Amino acid sequence: MKNFSYDDFELREIQKLEGHTGKVLGIAWKEDTGVGGLPAVIASWSDDKTIRIWEENFSGFFVCKAVLEASCTVRSCAWSREFKLLAAACSDATTAIWENVGVHAYEHIYTLKGHENEVRSVSWNKDGQFLATCGGDKSIWIWEVLPGNEFDCTKVLQGHTEDVKIVHWDEKVLFSGSSDNTIKVWEETRFVNGDWRCIQTLGESDRGHTSPVLSLSFNKGRRRMVSCSDDLIIKIWKNCEEDSSIELWSHACTLSGYHDTTIFTVDCLRELLRGVNYDDMDPDIFASAGADDAIRVFIEDMDNQVDGLSFKQLLKKEKAHETNINSVKWHALDKRRLASASDDGTVKIWDFVCPWPPTT
Repeated sequence: MKNFSYDDFELREIQKLEGHTGKVLGIAWKEDTGVGGLPAVIASWSDDKTIRIWEENFSGFFVCKAVLEASCTVRSCAWSREFKLLAAACSDATTAIWENVGVHAYEHIYTLKGHENEVRSVSWNKDGQFLATCGGDKSIWIWEVLPGNEFDCTKVLQGHTEDVKIVHWDEKVLFSGSSDNTIKVWEETRFVNGDWRCIQTLGESDRGHTSPVLSLSFNKGRRRMVSCSDDLIIKIWKNCEEDSSIELWSHACTLSGYHDTTIFTVDCLRELLRGVNYDDMDPDIFASAGADDAIRVFIEDMDNQVDGLSFKQLLKKEKAHETNINSVKWHALDKRRLASASDDGTVKIWDFVCPWPPTT
């Protein structure tokens, strides 16, 4: 085992991406880029009504390769790995679909309509066959990708009592967070094709949040989910695995006192932290950020879990941006790289400096 000190960890800025003329509301790494000789690609979106596609060059720096023009503020974007599609949730109650038709070339191919209020979040399922959208109308829509770049709404999910802030598809299960302070877990029924049911609601009675749920993320093994809220609290949930036919979750621990302003975003490091281990078990790591302009990184405290799961703050990057940080995202396959987006109009790429074993 490698001995290390928490002082050995650092979040080092390696590049600031400028070009947006408004607040940058989010970022998304493109699946399967940045490894195996492929340059990393990241999308950023803004209230300047554009999506910018950034690509890493041979020097390791990101360059804007495409600017996609939207008709209004873009609230969320998600890449589909299988079909080379990018979905964008828009404030005019539509979802725009772009297709990557060539090197640095994107074509707007479809506009999904149906929501009665702005679309807040979008998420593709694992194989890219279905897209979930949610919005201010309290509903979640499930869209199926059809041949010929057509889309069909197969189901509208009702259940939240306030606007739905986020949808997140993980494997075959869909999660949603809302201004009604709850997280809902949705699953397609196995015996009625195309029908869906809410199998669990995580609310205040379940030791859940007391304010709108703004962000969700899962660790690599899907054993845990991290959520954050306007209540200034981060919650960690564990997969109970009590019933193999139903995926149920329970509260594992609460992190409070670290943020004194709204927490907008959390994201789990999904690559294992090899070399920093306890008895061959890898500690979970996640990042959080919000209205206090700082990025925090938390690590599972595996030495102090007498009464259950425990996390401690690994590092805090003060003044990571000039104002609100709306999104932090780890690269899915590169455990050293983190991106952040802010109201200051910039995206930043960070190097997570940590005591990994040398590669020599």
